[in-house]
Amino acid sequence: MDLKNQINKLAEDFAQGVLAAMRSASLEEIVGGTGSRSTPVAAKTRAAAGRPARGGAVAAAPKSPRGRGGRLHRRSEEEIGAVGDKIIEVLKAHPEGLRAEQIRAELGLEAKELPRPLKDLLAAKKLKTKGQKRATTYFAK
Repeated sequence: MDLKNQINKLAEDFAQGVLAAMRSASLEEIVGGTGSRSTPVAAKTRAAAGRPARGGAVAAAPKSPRGRGGRLHRRSEEEIGAVGDKIIEVLKAHPEGLRAEQIRAELGLEAKELPRPLKDLLAAKKLKTKGQKRATTYFAK
């Protein structure tokens, strides 16, 4: 028996076994009701992903400014202004200027939290820049 025939035979046997198991199971088991069992590995995987173990509670997720779906919560003008004030403080402490990723690291912000305050500060002429794209260096006026 060559390899192709052997693989086809194994696939056919597997499909027949799955069909036999489905036919012998109740509808509740198939839909995911009472008959499903959770393995310890699967429960750990679900807990690590922040999903509940079967019949259990949701594992505590680490604190993050992100909400459901990985999106940041909508910040108020005051929150954006407060971040802007912190950016100016950091830049005044570094007269040689800093790039955006350095500012972000100093303040412990996520990458998506920085562009809006920087844009607002530039528009208000509270910052000046030198360079382009990732090489842009920001200075406090």
